[in-house]
Amino acid sequence: MSSIAVPGTIAPRRTWLTDLPVLLVAVVWGASYLAAKDITTARTVLAVLVLRFAIVLPVLVTAGWRALRALSGAQWRGAGVLGLILSGIFLLETYGVVHTSATNAGLIISLTMIFTPLAEAAVTRRRPSRAFLGAAALSVLGVVLLTQGGGFTEPSLGDLLMLLAALARTVHVLAMSRIKAVRDADALSLTTVQLGAAVVVFALLSTGAEATPWATAAGFGAREWAGLLFLSAFCTLFAFFVQMWAVRRTSPSRVSLLLGTEPLWAALAGIALGGERLGALGLAGGALVLVGTAWGRGAAR
Repeated sequence: MSSIAVPGTIAPRRTWLTDLPVLLVAVVWGASYLAAKDITTARTVLAVLVLRFAIVLPVLVTAGWRALRALSGAQWRGAGVLGLILSGIFLLETYGVVHTSATNAGLIISLTMIFTPLAEAAVTRRRPSRAFLGAAALSVLGVVLLTQGGGFTEPSLGDLLMLLAALARTVHVLAMSRIKAVRDADALSLTTVQLGAAVVVFALLSTGAEATPWATAAGFGAREWAGLLFLSAFCTLFAFFVQMWAVRRTSPSRVSLLLGTEPLWAALAGIALGGERLGALGLAGGALVLVGTAWGRGAAR
């Protein structure tokens, strides 16, 4: 693997050539909530998840076969554990987006950027800065406002599931940094094993279910297949390879900053393409989430 490029090693006029694909990843990730909501029902969540990742898994295995064979037993086990956590994340996210708006889903999940530094601070017993705590409070207030439609009511089931998904993402990030065996593992192999473990979980859970992957696939029309291929090819395969490519040509911080625009694109997709409406409280809440997470990323760095 080539070393990570040092910020500033690429010419300014060529920076956009690296930034544009990464920004496109943030755009497709933002649109993924609306795409998942469009092709999934509460009855077909497991079937859609099996199909989504089973499509890309053979490509990943083929591309990284040599590296996969080189993984040690400890690395396989560590990646498998991460895959179990990842399966929980996708289950929560997909069930969540079925029961809430794509706009809410994208904005609430962005709280991962706040939860992760807070959890890391708790583990390392280092107090976060006042600026970061302020950003966290602003983001939480934004989510409270975001989940209120015509007045102050209980958050929907989907909102709560997306909140749990954000916490699960935080657990995943911390586990990746804490499981020593996976720290030096090849990124492609690590991702492949994780997705493979997740597919096994989804397949086992779907056993005996009314909506099997095959029956669901047979019932798909052109619109559903287009949505599924978008989730598989663009939101999974394309996104992963662009991240691997970009982090070697620019700084990880720059990549993180561009990917951090995901909730903005989720909101735009939900409103412009999904016809979703937030209302005054929701718009104010969404703005606070975006400001709070952006401030929090800066304060955490």
